[in-house]
Amino acid sequence: MTEVPAIKVLLVDDQPLLRMGFRLILEGENDICVVGEASNGRQGCAAVEQLQPDVVLMDVRMPGMDGIEATGVISSSASQARVIILTTFDLDEYAFAGLQAGASAFLLKDVAPSDLVQAVRLVASGDAVVAPRVTQRLLENFVRNSPSRQAQPADPLLEELTPRELEVAQCIAQGLSNAEIAHKLFLSEATVKTHVRRILTKLHLRDRVQVVVYAYETGLVVPSNPDY
Repeated sequence: MTEVPAIKVLLVDDQPLLRMGFRLILEGENDICVVGEASNGRQGCAAVEQLQPDVVLMDVRMPGMDGIEATGVISSSASQARVIILTTFDLDEYAFAGLQAGASAFLLKDVAPSDLVQAVRLVASGDAVVAPRVTQRLLENFVRNSPSRQAQPADPLLEELTPRELEVAQCIAQGLSNAEIAHKLFLSEATVKTHVRRILTKLHLRDRVQVVVYAYETGLVVPSNPDY
């Protein structure tokens, strides 16, 4: 049996104790390997280029280049690394900016060890959004407070999607899993996965969470409970 390579993780945070704690948690797993650490965004970008990690745990507030700028650099590079933003509050504007910059997920710094491990595995797989409904709540909060964002003209790329792909994209933006989308639209999960892959390709997006961000930014979906 061919052994599956371990998920390579890079830790980027200016607090050595936090990096140490995350390293101890992650290296306790057989399928995860911490390949390096960095104390600011600039070092993190250099380490991504050198070490080619699968997942980067990225703090947002760091001296010099912060985590938002670093996430943008990594996301626009040729690297296949996926970024998880680390933040203190679940409705932190920095977490929202991180998702806009190309992060695949965000986690609270006091995340439970089991949730941290699961998040790394999910993001490495590229097949799921970490805490999708929390991500949705974060996006709705900031889109609702930025009315001008919804006034943007429709993205021409949306015209590339078929009616069914538009439906699937809207379901993804609502935080639905493949199984939930399949049930809602009376499709098989395999068909949903095919639609998701095509949506990512046509919209030039890296993963599902970027579909959520894109959907809110382009007005494909609008915030629910507008008086919330």
